[in-house]
Amino acid sequence: MSDHLFPALARPDDRAALRFGDHSLTYPQLASVAGRVAGELAGARRVAVLATSTMETCVAVVGALLAGVAVVPINSKSGERELAHIVGDSSPELVLAAPGVELPDALAAPRRIDVDVTPGPADPTALPPEPPASTPALIVYTSGTTGPPKGVVLPRGAIAANLDALAHAWEWTEDDVLAHALPLFHVHGLILGVLGPLRRGGAVRHLGRFSSAAMAAELAGPATMMFGVPTMYHRLAADAEADAGIAEAVGRARLLVSGSAALPAVDHERIARATGQRVLERYGMTETLMIASVRAWADRRPGTVGQPVDGVEVRLVDEAGNTIEGGDDETVGEIVVRGPNLFLEYLNRPDATSAALRDGWFHTGDVATRSEDGYLRIVGRRATDLIKSGGFKIGAGEIENALLEHPGVAEVAVTGEPDPDLGERIVAWVVPADGTPPAAEELADHVSRLLTPHKRPRVVRFLDALPRNDMGKVLKRSLGG
Repeated sequence: MSDHLFPALARPDDRAALRFGDHSLTYPQLASVAGRVAGELAGARRVAVLATSTMETCVAVVGALLAGVAVVPINSKSGERELAHIVGDSSPELVLAAPGVELPDALAAPRRIDVDVTPGPADPTALPPEPPASTPALIVYTSGTTGPPKGVVLPRGAIAANLDALAHAWEWTEDDVLAHALPLFHVHGLILGVLGPLRRGGAVRHLGRFSSAAMAAELAGPATMMFGVPTMYHRLAADAEADAGIAEAVGRARLLVSGSAALPAVDHERIARATGQRVLERYGMTETLMIASVRAWADRRPGTVGQPVDGVEVRLVDEAGNTIEGGDDETVGEIVVRGPNLFLEYLNRPDATSAALRDGWFHTGDVATRSEDGYLRIVGRRATDLIKSGGFKIGAGEIENALLEHPGVAEVAVTGEPDPDLGERIVAWVVPADGTPPAAEELADHVSRLLTPHKRPRVVRFLDALPRNDMGKVLKRSLGG
């Protein structure tokens, strides 16, 4: 692969690059409009981009990266306090947005540039020199368990290396057309979902808002790949079961990829039955990009995220920091990672950086098991998903998958809470199917039968809905877990 982040921008053919609704850009057109943006950013060090699901956001980010300027993607739905923190912490000199979009007060100080995506003359020009691999490309803010969000500084080399590793794992080429409806302020939608296709020289078709019918229409046409989060696949499973046309279109996809949270095993099986397709799962974090993935040609086991991608080293360590050798799919350890995929630092937070990056290894805070053939099974976050009950270390995800197999459970989250006898008791937060709660004892017996008695929930609480963030992850701390 070329050393340049986007080598396809230099080619003269009219291959499609981006499509949002009826608006599309070919590679020469994208080079023209992004080059125009790059010219306006000359001399800037850091810019904010108000990230909406639009062509303007993509052009703004590509233009800034062509100029060698670090991009701070801003979630347009950020609250006042969070946005004020992000802008104050990152100090962008400029803010890029679509024309006519009203900026929040916190973005009033930096000079505004409206992003014009009208193609001009598409005269082939040489790409600007690629900055050093260590040059910051994006500063993505990620929320921790406490305190305000931290700015994760991702270098250009990490993005290039990780996208190339995914290309090998997924057999991803310039002939692929990716369809998705993910937000463009985070790793999944922006780096994987936009920069990924552009680095390959392929195309991305953004739906704006997800619907099974819209996704099926893309997959029935030019699209070969879908990226989504579990909430989308849950809806897709139900709609494919009810509509043979949707099932047939989804069945034509070359690859269905799920990420940002674990896809329940029950939805894996529903999609497989309805479409003949098995969803591929991968695992990553903002600080590491993608750590592991099931390979396109390999066994797509529900509940697993495959093996480390090329160039990435993964260890499981116990509470004392000792490496857990071998694999038995039962012993739980924290995932630590080393490789060219790592972030540079948390912006303005040397304390947090040194706490997370130790001797070149990033400590993820996620816990997992590893099978004999190296497949990782994510148990969850060490702080919220590893429950220590009655002398056992129990992963919340395993219990959640078991409960989802009960016909009376639509959604579920499992947490632990203090217990004077057990240390922690297992609590199941259940959204009942059809609004009728099953008996708590029935759910506990269901888990005991599928797993073991010590993994049964001691408390069951019923909710109308689980609290989730924009990426579909359940906010367990909002549950009191």
